[in-house]
Amino acid sequence: MRYAVLSDVHSNLEAVEVVLTDVEQKKIEDIVFLGDAVGYGPNPNECIDILVERCKILLAGNHDWGVLGLTDISYFNEYARYAIEWTRSVLTEKNSKIVKSFPVKKESRDDNILFVHSTPKETEEWHYLLTLWDADINFQYFDNKFCFLGHSHQPFIIERFPSGELVTYKESAPIKKGDRYIINAGSVGQPRDGDPRACYAIIDDETVEIVRIPYDIEKVQKKMEKVLLPSPLIERLSIGR
Repeated sequence: MRYAVLSDVHSNLEAVEVVLTDVEQKKIEDIVFLGDAVGYGPNPNECIDILVERCKILLAGNHDWGVLGLTDISYFNEYARYAIEWTRSVLTEKNSKIVKSFPVKKESRDDNILFVHSTPKETEEWHYLLTLWDADINFQYFDNKFCFLGHSHQPFIIERFPSGELVTYKESAPIKKGDRYIINAGSVGQPRDGDPRACYAIIDDETVEIVRIPYDIEKVQKKMEKVLLPSPLIERLSIGR
């Protein structure tokens, strides 16, 4: 077993390109995308194209569904809604159909992994898993050894011992027999943990790891300015918030 797990690209072509280059250099063939290909950024079509070409599994996120009109965007903040509406205006019919075909969760039974965008509990309600309390509840909603998710843009690894005790890791964790794991792969294109570098996760038979990769943020910001995306969305890329 060896996977690269990506999430929340959000139309950030420069970020996803450097991540996929890193994955290629590490000779990882199986790539999973956990959703939110679009929203916020300036290159929705290009990001969908490259993800479809490179990923073995592709999921949909709430921004993907928002662009397609499959979920209510009234709860999005004003800048996110603006970006959704702009994305609708430029997304090709072909890519709309492609994204509409993405499920919101997928299971790899051979490797005992559940992949979701938000949470195992009420997957299509787009809840956030942010605390150990949230994790404790969600461990009850899947039977797999591993659950990978994104959505919050904040990477972490949570290990659950057979006793029920939970332990959190920020960068990497050894995989132990009998224990179970929830892993947030962070965000490729919109990190929000104070580190602006692109983020993704790698898992093999022994270890799960959070990987950070620098990319050309200024180039993305200039493209966002050119298409008149909101300034707060542009500025936040530099600080990872």
